[in-house]
Amino acid sequence: MDAAAANPASTSLEAVATAFRSRVNELQDLALARNMYPATAVTDLAAVDASVTAMEAQVQAIRRRLQEELDAIPKAKKLVEKSLKQQQKLQHMLANMPSGMREDVVATPLEQSSARMLPECFSFNTPAEFLDSDFKIKDEPVAAPKKGKGAAPRWYISTGELDSLSSYMRGRLTLEKVNIAINEMATYADANAHLVACPKKKLSEDTWERALELRDIAATEAAKGKHFFLEADIKGPGLKLDHTGKSILTVLRHLGRIHETRIGHHRVFILAKQR
Repeated sequence: MDAAAANPASTSLEAVATAFRSRVNELQDLALARNMYPATAVTDLAAVDASVTAMEAQVQAIRRRLQEELDAIPKAKKLVEKSLKQQQKLQHMLANMPSGMREDVVATPLEQSSARMLPECFSFNTPAEFLDSDFKIKDEPVAAPKKGKGAAPRWYISTGELDSLSSYMRGRLTLEKVNIAINEMATYADANAHLVACPKKKLSEDTWERALELRDIAATEAAKGKHFFLEADIKGPGLKLDHTGKSILTVLRHLGRIHETRIGHHRVFILAKQR
């Protein structure tokens, strides 16, 4: 398909401009025919020519503006598609978020104990600050989640997904229990990511040893650029290494929410992003 067929509006403007030029030539010929002395018609012809030149300039400006709008359409379509996809993710999260997990009860015992363990380099006044903070590394660059990845994914499961499991695998698990566990796992992963990114000067000696260990894990091919937590991080209250907790981990592996691997002597769980 040629350019003219692809941009019919642009072609129409070109036709208008051509018609203007043709009309100018006709007016010049008529003026000369009515006056056998061309020198006396120069002023009138110059005025006509100036007016038409100005009109042609306006047509060209309209063409440029129209072309800019046509070029922006594909970008706008992509933006709309991304916005709709993000809307679907948010609607899924809202529909399946555990009823007890609201802003007024975000500070669970897990997060309170985590706050006591975390150094001052990632002390946050509100949960929003914790979720929106960047993983910036100033002193020692390492393979932490790249800037722009944001907080760890909280890909909650739906009632349909839970019901699709066999009764043996599902057991006595409820949607509430599983999604609370997903939120806790994301909290573990967020804490690890901040610990990896925190400069040495803001860490205690004991915490620095753990940070180095986490950095080694973050640098591996399996965990590079991803959010992860260790089996040793699981301490409840919503997810524990008891029978229920192990069942939850099995279900989440089956549903593709987490991937499990072994790095060194650690059992590492990597959080999957919502598709």
